[in-house]
Amino acid sequence: MKITGNTLIELGYQPGKWFKEAIIYANEHQLAGEALVAFLNKIKPTILPMLDLHETAKAFSINIKAENELEQENVTKVINSMNALMRTPTIVAGAIMPDACPAGPNGTIPVGGVVVTQNAIHPGMHSADICCSVMLTDFGKIDPKKVLDAAHAITHFGVGGRREGNRFELPQELLEEFKANPLLNSEKMLALAHSNLGTQGDGNHFLFVGRSKKTGNTMMVTHHGSRGVGALLYKKGMKIAERFRQQLSKDTLKQNAWIPYDTEEGKLYWSALQTIRKWTKLNHIVLHDKTCEGVDTTPENRFWNEHNFVFKDGDLFYHAKGATPLDEKFMPDITGPRLIPLNMSEPVLIVEGKTNSNNLGFAPHGAGRNLSRTQHKKTKEGMTKEAIFALETEGLDVRFFHNKIDVSELPSAYKNASAVRTQMQEFGLGEVLDEVMPYGCIMAGDQDRRFRRKRRRKRSVNSETPLQ
Repeated sequence: MKITGNTLIELGYQPGKWFKEAIIYANEHQLAGEALVAFLNKIKPTILPMLDLHETAKAFSINIKAENELEQENVTKVINSMNALMRTPTIVAGAIMPDACPAGPNGTIPVGGVVVTQNAIHPGMHSADICCSVMLTDFGKIDPKKVLDAAHAITHFGVGGRREGNRFELPQELLEEFKANPLLNSEKMLALAHSNLGTQGDGNHFLFVGRSKKTGNTMMVTHHGSRGVGALLYKKGMKIAERFRQQLSKDTLKQNAWIPYDTEEGKLYWSALQTIRKWTKLNHIVLHDKTCEGVDTTPENRFWNEHNFVFKDGDLFYHAKGATPLDEKFMPDITGPRLIPLNMSEPVLIVEGKTNSNNLGFAPHGAGRNLSRTQHKKTKEGMTKEAIFALETEGLDVRFFHNKIDVSELPSAYKNASAVRTQMQEFGLGEVLDEVMPYGCIMAGDQDRRFRRKRRRKRSVNSETPLQ
């Protein structure tokens, strides 16, 4: 008897994509009776139960205080977004940090947010900049200008990757990890893994040089994430999560879709995240090592931490969107304290801390913003970029890689650093062990013109109107 889809349905199996291959195999091997049922039970996908939104938002800790009316508006938006977010069925706990600020439509995890879920990975809660992180190297008693100059000569900011002949070598072992995971093994992904290594991107990513307040040693801190490889994995993760959302919880907001960990997709995605983490750490290391070569020295110390990632503890997944892990259990390769940068004119804080009832084992990742980049620029209307730059960076060696001042990354674009530090102390969000006092830094610089050209091209294609 020929087996058809109706045969499987009559046996009680739920239709799906798996039917096609199952029917072909069963007919080729003439399976019937108990042998057919045993085969179907072996290959059928796990049917997961539908989940309803929590009737009310799960409680979350608020580790932030508004210092003025503008900050109150920001905090209100963050709390409202968290209240919508915390109704997601998988969520068990949450917290917001002193640097919290909105990061999307209502119900989106804010920057400075931590959300704990059970057996679920939410790609939208670590964002496209997977494993955005900071690394410090202690250069000892060396002139900070020499370190900044050496770093400037070898780093890469902005869109795209390094050209052939100017690339860092991707270790074979790491390359094999990419190839072994279906989510990472594509021609485009592997090309980006090579070309993006040793690049820092744009936005708020930086290369900072300063001196230890305690020792006077020169230290370099880099801040960037997983670049193109992370962005590609994020897109794939969101597509997978959306498929599960349609099956399990259509009422869940799209940005909060999840991948159940106890599925093949969940295991693959978790493994892919760990590979991306290794790549991102290496992305820091190659720049630090090359800078050490440039000044002919061996580093006295080095440590790092990420702040856009998912951390696993048993069946709980801690999603940190712009939050720094304090608890050592979240960092299998921990070699030192954590780093919290504030802005280019303020020190990078070197901290340690413990888990308490309100921090979930995390601290802020920086100073955060009260206004978007565009809104902040509007507050500076009437002043030239050069005048603003001179005023806000006096005494510092601040450089923009593309030689275009980005007003949205100057100190006034961020929250008051001293207020963030005060709230860290008040809420038990880490103890400051040392500070890297600023000498200078490098950032990408203003890329607005390039983005405007891209938007104009897109509008032109959509409207079939030629570019002017």
